[in-house]
Amino acid sequence: MRIDFALLPMTELRNAPGEILDRVAEQGQAFVIERNGKQKACLVPMSVFFPDIAPARIADELDQLQNAGEEPRVAFTDQRELSLTFTEASADHPPIKLNILLPHGYPSACPRVFAEGVDSNVPHRWTDGALCLYGVMTGWNPGKHTALSTLQLARQWVSHYRTWKRDGNWPTIGESHHD
Repeated sequence: MRIDFALLPMTELRNAPGEILDRVAEQGQAFVIERNGKQKACLVPMSVFFPDIAPARIADELDQLQNAGEEPRVAFTDQRELSLTFTEASADHPPIKLNILLPHGYPSACPRVFAEGVDSNVPHRWTDGALCLYGVMTGWNPGKHTALSTLQLARQWVSHYRTWKRDGNWPTIGESHHD
C-alpha cells in the first residue's frame, strides 16, 4: 500500500488537533509531523495497519468500549492484528490479562481471546491457547457481536475459570456460582 505523506508543522497540529485527526481518520490523509525543522513522527489512518476492516467499524467499537467505561490498551501485533488488552483484577484472585485480537477479515472472522495468568491445564481453550468462546459458548455473529460483547463473554469465562480453580468443576450453562 502506498502512503503519500504531507508535512505537518507541530504548530498546526497544536492549533487544530481535532481537525487534523478527522482528516487522518475520515479522509485517509497521512502526515509527517515536523518540529523545529526536523521530522519527528507520523500520523496515519488505522486502516494502514488494518486494511480489510472499515475504519468506521473500528472507531465505533472503540467508542462502544469507552462508553461502557472500558479502557483497553490498544496495540497492533506483528501480524497487524488489532490487540485490545484488559486486566481483570479482583481482591480475592490474582489479576488476569485478557487480550482480544481482532483478526484480518474482522468482523467476518471472529476475534480470538487469550488469557494471561491462568493455569496451563485449564479446560475450555483451543489448541492455540485461545479461550473457547465462539463455537462453544455462543456462535459468532458479525452483525450482533462486537469487541465489547466478546469482552463480556471473556469475563464469563474468567468467572468460570475461578470457579474451576476453587471447586475443580467447570460450571455448565445456567449453573449459578459465586467468585
